[in-house]
Amino acid sequence: QVQLVESGGGLVQPGGSLRLSCAASGSIFSINDMGWYRQAPGKQRELVASITSSDSTNYADSVKGRFTISRDNAKNTVYLQMNILKPEDTAVYYCNADIRRFAWNTYVYKYWGQGTQVTVSS
Repeated sequence: QVQLVESGGGLVQPGGSLRLSCAASGSIFSINDMGWYRQAPGKQRELVASITSSDSTNYADSVKGRFTISRDNAKNTVYLQMNILKPEDTAVYYCNADIRRFAWNTYVYKYWGQGTQVTVSS
């Protein structure tokens, strides 16, 4: 079994900052891409940022220059530093990881965290 556990969400005022964390645990051989998605009420889930195993990053245009994704491979953890938060950043944030579970099997499984609420409001 593999679990992704997110933390760090909450309520913050516009212009504030939050840092999200997502730790993967369980039967893991290696982790390929990791990412953060978000879903606001009445909207589709969208990619916020992603990072490869070699630390190449990709960001949605709406968060470029404000959000930074990073990872700690020794801890199987991905982070999302969110600065200059805006009310339109309010959403449930989900982490995602493409995980190879076994050395003898090259199949990559996609896992999701349970989601953490981020609310930006004065």
